[in-house]
Amino acid sequence: MATITQYKKKSGKRSYRAQIRIAKNGSIVHQESETFDTKTLVKAWATKREAELSAQKVFKPKEKPLKIAQIIKDYISQFGQNYGRSKNYDLARLLNYSLAELDISELTSQILIAHCIERNKEAKPQTVKNDVIWLKTAIKTMRSVNGFTFDLAVFDDAYETLRREKLIAKSIERERRPTRKELWALSRYFYQRRRSTIPMLQLMWFAIYSARRLSEITRLEWADNDNNNATGLVRDAKHPRLKAGNHRRFKYPRSAWKIVKRQAVSSEYIFPYNPRTIGTNFERACKMLGIIDLHFHDLRHEATSRLFEYKPGIVDVQQVTLHESWKTLQRYVNLNPGDVDI
Repeated sequence: MATITQYKKKSGKRSYRAQIRIAKNGSIVHQESETFDTKTLVKAWATKREAELSAQKVFKPKEKPLKIAQIIKDYISQFGQNYGRSKNYDLARLLNYSLAELDISELTSQILIAHCIERNKEAKPQTVKNDVIWLKTAIKTMRSVNGFTFDLAVFDDAYETLRREKLIAKSIERERRPTRKELWALSRYFYQRRRSTIPMLQLMWFAIYSARRLSEITRLEWADNDNNNATGLVRDAKHPRLKAGNHRRFKYPRSAWKIVKRQAVSSEYIFPYNPRTIGTNFERACKMLGIIDLHFHDLRHEATSRLFEYKPGIVDVQQVTLHESWKTLQRYVNLNPGDVDI
């Protein structure tokens, strides 16, 4: 018999899921599920599918053992180059947990929930959510590539409980901006160390003037600059779905362009430095100065907010920041209502 489960969507609308599992010699040899908006439809589908499966009388033989760890490794090997370091790191980290040693046929919503409960002891719900998202992505992709059997409804069943019990959560949108006092302190700190190999003072202010991500700053190339129009090119710009080949031209604000022109041409890159080292230097400076909870990426937030304070239009700001839409751009804008001149 099919198992029918009722649940609520985010919109508050009720849905019904029918799940059919067939076991043979103690092992699940077939499972599938479908979701419908009404109980009548879900029952009709379940009855029809059970009759079809019963009439076949032949079920797939037990598949060869396949550990979740192998699925993750295969996914990273075949598709990891299409994504950023963060996603690949999150997936590789899953290999350290007991869940990865299970056979794919053993993965249930209960095991997923148990994993998330344990992960919440060492990480925030926002981070734990990545475990679930990327694991589902890896299994879904490799299922299509290799043809093994797995019902993704396992994740749907787990999601409902994970959200309700706050074991997973959306990422917190940061609103941190450096104060004038903090920027003055950082400027003085980096100026005193201006003979260092990495020009942190210029990099910090370039980030503030240009609104570029740290990973973008260190990939900017001299050859991509248009000196007549003061524009540059971000190669493989960040995008929810596209990355490789997503080259985007942007406008250098005047202050950012002045910093670019001061750089010595010693490489194909304008700022030929390791982004991790830059991030570490910035973090160390904040620690030395007693500046709490300020990240290098917050300078992009500062930059975007400053652009809006100069009162250009949304489209003009997008030519600098390269945000895809107002919705994604809006999260970086943190203006004071008292600044509105109406």
